[in-house]
Amino acid sequence: MSSLALINEFLGMPSNNASSHGYQIDHIIEFCHWFMAALFVGWSAFFIYVLIRFRKRRQPGADHLGVKSGISTHLEFSVVLIEIVLLVGFAIPLWAKRVNQFPPGKEALLVHVVAQQFSFNYHLPGPDGQFGRRDISFENNSNPLGLDPNDPAGKDDIVTTGELHVPVNRPVVAELSSKDVIHDFFVPSMRIAGDAIPGSLIPVWFTPVKTGTDEIICGQLCGLGHYGMKGTLVVDTPQDFEAWLKERAELAGGAQGAAPSPSPGAAQPQNKPSEPAASPTPGG
Repeated sequence: MSSLALINEFLGMPSNNASSHGYQIDHIIEFCHWFMAALFVGWSAFFIYVLIRFRKRRQPGADHLGVKSGISTHLEFSVVLIEIVLLVGFAIPLWAKRVNQFPPGKEALLVHVVAQQFSFNYHLPGPDGQFGRRDISFENNSNPLGLDPNDPAGKDDIVTTGELHVPVNRPVVAELSSKDVIHDFFVPSMRIAGDAIPGSLIPVWFTPVKTGTDEIICGQLCGLGHYGMKGTLVVDTPQDFEAWLKERAELAGGAQGAAPSPSPGAAQPQNKPSEPAASPTPGG
């Protein structure tokens, strides 16, 4: 482990980076931590020096002329210069890459992440690659996202709660939304987080580089059950992911096939707001 990473570990940052961009996030945070540590030591030493140098016994009278040396000006200018380089040279380009350079639509796996108190729901397209229509009028305990049972495109869609499977070494674009209050989709090992806001679709993306199981948590205080709003991200090999997709699609098709059809006299939902089948992938 490099010496730079030690300060992040000391301050409690997780060391299990599992994404392709995570090392960039870690390095810029490490630099910030070392820079702030140097400032802390330097200003603390200067403060102690001033207390001793200008104590009352040695300096009984006030000096109204002030500082005559230009050292302090040079030090302050150096601090400002380093902060500008850190912001303009590193932070802004990294942020711009994360929000503007999304992977192409055909290359990435698109997932709808719908948060609610107090769980995350995940909506993936089935083998046909198309998202089914969603409508709030169809929502119930067995259909948390309101998938339209009459839409052929949604027959093989996959909806899970609490656990999300993704393939390794493939970009994942997660479109975040919420059914109630503001939540935050935070995957520490992927160095990714994004707010899920009612009425908005907010995309984030990452590329996992390691197989395994990682924790998903809500990073935004969202109510009394916020502490328990956790989930699991499972990064599979491509073969295991395809097998999981096939298994879930078969379960989804069987469940929908066994669902009772509405009676002829049952009222049909009318004039209800609906969500688009799928929004275009950003950057695609």
